[in-house]
Amino acid sequence: MAITASMVKDLRDKTGAGMMDAKKALTETDGDMEAAVDWLRTKGLAKAAKKSGRTAAEGLVAVSVSGGNGVAVEVNSETDFVAKNSEFQQMVAAIAGAAMDVADVDALKEAKIGGKSVADTLTDKIATIGENMGVRRMAKISGDKVVSYIHNAAAEGMGKIGVLVAYSGGDDAFARQVAMHVAAADPRPQALDSDALDPAIVEKERQVQMDIARESGKPEQVIEKMIEGRMKKFLAEVTLLNQQFVVNPDLTVAKAAADAGVEITGFVRLEVGEGIEVEKEDFAAEVAKAAQG
Repeated sequence: MAITASMVKDLRDKTGAGMMDAKKALTETDGDMEAAVDWLRTKGLAKAAKKSGRTAAEGLVAVSVSGGNGVAVEVNSETDFVAKNSEFQQMVAAIAGAAMDVADVDALKEAKIGGKSVADTLTDKIATIGENMGVRRMAKISGDKVVSYIHNAAAEGMGKIGVLVAYSGGDDAFARQVAMHVAAADPRPQALDSDALDPAIVEKERQVQMDIARESGKPEQVIEKMIEGRMKKFLAEVTLLNQQFVVNPDLTVAKAAADAGVEITGFVRLEVGEGIEVEKEDFAAEVAKAAQG
């Protein structure tokens, strides 16, 4: 398969690897982007494997909670200036309210706010504010109780990161601390616990770690023991209940919750622009510069 400059650029954006390393990875994997990312990780050349998940677009995440139900909605704009606009913020709050009664984004666009569909409301705001906008994502959660947290709040109930945590037990303040943990944790929790984590993610990480370990040249029986420890560490890093609690790193979130008499049953985390890539450099100019030495 022919490896194009665009493919090399995409891989560099995802991993932070050098241009020649990215090209070699794609060549070695016959252009398979995911396999190339894993190849770079195996060789220790992926500097930022999760770079593509960082914030790269503007707008707001708004949350709405009613009893044991909560919803988070991401509404994008082109600039942060518009995200600070009171008209835009009022519209986002109304959209979040409407999201409580629908199941997904498609249904949300047809939901009514002020007598108009959300889609038509967005069209009107685009015309008056003069900037493209869109409802990108929504996520719902239910439980005995639900608490919300907004990080970098721009207005009441909306900001750059929105978190919802479902729980049971009487300590509401502790549940809010867990929501703050979800917003701040690095790496970000991908699931509540290991049972809730996508098996494909676990298997992919195991294979990557196997390949990394084999690069060391150690015997297979030694590698198996190495992988067992590395996978245990991986699961502790990416599952909420097994993470070290940011409020007290001596405890896991699960242990801190047990001590507080709280059971965490689910969470949602949305960050503005997460997963959206934007152009940041002239790739052709970069290639020309590299060719000149």
